[in-house]
Amino acid sequence: MNGRFRQWTIQEDAAKMLEYAAEQRIETVWDRLAKQQPLCGYCEMGLSCRNCTMGPCRIDPFGEGPQKGVCGADADVIVARNLGRMIAAGASSHSDHGRDILETFHALAQGKTTGYQITDEAKLFRLAAELGVPTDGRPINEIALDLAEALLEDFGSRKEQLGFLGRVPEVRRNLWKKLGITPRGIDRENVEMLHRTHMGVDNDYVNILLHGLRTGLSDGWGGSLIATELSDVLFGTPTPKMSQINLGALKADHVNIALHGHNPMLSSVIVQAAQDPEMVALAREKGAAGINLVGLCCTGNEILMRRGVPMAGNHLMQELVIMTGVLDAMVVDYQCIMPAVVDIARCFHTRIITTFDKAKFPGAAHISFEANRAYETGKEIVRQAIEAFSLRDPKAARIPVEPMAMMTGFSVEAILQALGGTPEPLVAAIKDGAIRGAAGVIGCNNPKIPQDYGHIVLCRRLIENDILVVVTGCSTVANAKAGHMVPEAADLAGPGLRSVCKALGIPPILHMGSCVDNSRILVLAAALANYLGVDIDQLPLAGAAPEWYSEKAVAIGAYVVASGIFAVLGVHPPIFGSKNVVQLLASDLEQVVGAKFAVEPDPERAAGLIRRHIESKRKGLGLPFVEPESIPMP
Repeated sequence: MNGRFRQWTIQEDAAKMLEYAAEQRIETVWDRLAKQQPLCGYCEMGLSCRNCTMGPCRIDPFGEGPQKGVCGADADVIVARNLGRMIAAGASSHSDHGRDILETFHALAQGKTTGYQITDEAKLFRLAAELGVPTDGRPINEIALDLAEALLEDFGSRKEQLGFLGRVPEVRRNLWKKLGITPRGIDRENVEMLHRTHMGVDNDYVNILLHGLRTGLSDGWGGSLIATELSDVLFGTPTPKMSQINLGALKADHVNIALHGHNPMLSSVIVQAAQDPEMVALAREKGAAGINLVGLCCTGNEILMRRGVPMAGNHLMQELVIMTGVLDAMVVDYQCIMPAVVDIARCFHTRIITTFDKAKFPGAAHISFEANRAYETGKEIVRQAIEAFSLRDPKAARIPVEPMAMMTGFSVEAILQALGGTPEPLVAAIKDGAIRGAAGVIGCNNPKIPQDYGHIVLCRRLIENDILVVVTGCSTVANAKAGHMVPEAADLAGPGLRSVCKALGIPPILHMGSCVDNSRILVLAAALANYLGVDIDQLPLAGAAPEWYSEKAVAIGAYVVASGIFAVLGVHPPIFGSKNVVQLLASDLEQVVGAKFAVEPDPERAAGLIRRHIESKRKGLGLPFVEPESIPMP
């Protein structure tokens, strides 16, 4: 294996496909990154501004050139405005996903959909009770309709706070109220951020970034949480189950369909359509043994959690899965989909099928998703994949590895059920030191970092030191491919965590879902805090995004820290052009909201930062300290 590819990825399946890409002169994301070098220093430091046509402007970080933009904005204002707009874009992306789920749920309640049903009635009733929707003696569709309309109000600007904030510890809600960052309408906070960062509006970097926290909170406790909760109602609340991972999940003798993006609405009905006897018969008529579905990115996480559909890969695998020569269709919805997949598909027989009108790709086939004919759309897409199977070149097939096993399905409900319906066993394990604390490791891949290296090394070090890890999104795939997400992986953990995992029959790293499902982590943290009668920032918890790349990750970081959880980033955000912004986010914010950011590209050192933070929180709660086994304490 060419060592050059091992610098790009630590995964065997990816490295083999990259070697093939080089042989065939197929350009990948890593090649395009190389062609971008050197990257713009002004942009990397957040010092460029193009918010109006008096510029574009840039600030010289060395003090030899311009120190203010044409309007007079200095480095602090430009960096804060740019970061605020990143938060708004990320929060808008996840919250618009939530709106799409909500509108489909609303249509279902009105009887205007096909292929959908209320799968988890118990959760529907719990949500209705939480939001004050009457349930006694009422038909379920009426309850669903009133719940949908109550949640639609969260997207407006008429309310003083979001509907799910009752889950947040009272002391935290009081803090947000004091700071003026209680999230109101989801759309309101995003629109206000764009207004504030227009030229001539908010020119106080602290004020801008405080509203950035509010904007993030509107996503974490609003749009993303709505997406998660209603997806559970519609498609089922995840429960533990086994599945498979990596490019070996593809089957050479089957019609292979990859479901890619972030929204489970269409992928769920495609799962149904692929099992339709008519579609199965058509596939066999064309010479296939059957129809095989695999997931990519967060759409993959959604159907993995609920249906056990295998995952082919994470963000940086989307081009490589096409190169196997056995992928007949890649069905995409939105977010994290590279336009390059269309170009690569032209080299093979694979059909790229877009499905949402807000996310079209030139050169791809477009089949518009409509909730009132969702199942029919699913069958049409499966039919196109079957037709593409007939165009395969058998000599081009290359599935580079065998699939690996993984365990998935750890919703908050599933975790509590495993603990006997109460957080008490988890609290007891934390108190006696068997579990030192917990960390949520989330986020994407970034070609600037060897694929999956940050996720795998960080998580391995954490579990070795008895820190329970929960993962979402691309981190799930990284850790599953490393063998971290099967019950047998408990042997990799420290003695305390190992004993807990073996007693429960679970891995030391738990899969909680897609990127919007980071809201599950918030809910679990709030539940623990409420159970103990403390604020979230007093708990031995941390978050990390070792390989993040997207604006959505910035919004996630904003709501995690604003909720009181320390967050470590493995890729530096574009803020280092302002010492004041760095000082605020990496230090002063802790005195304001009880948590802060850290940037540490080395996952070994990042693990040390998290361990030190967790020990400090344990000390604050009066819990015993145990010397770390393998993490150096920086």
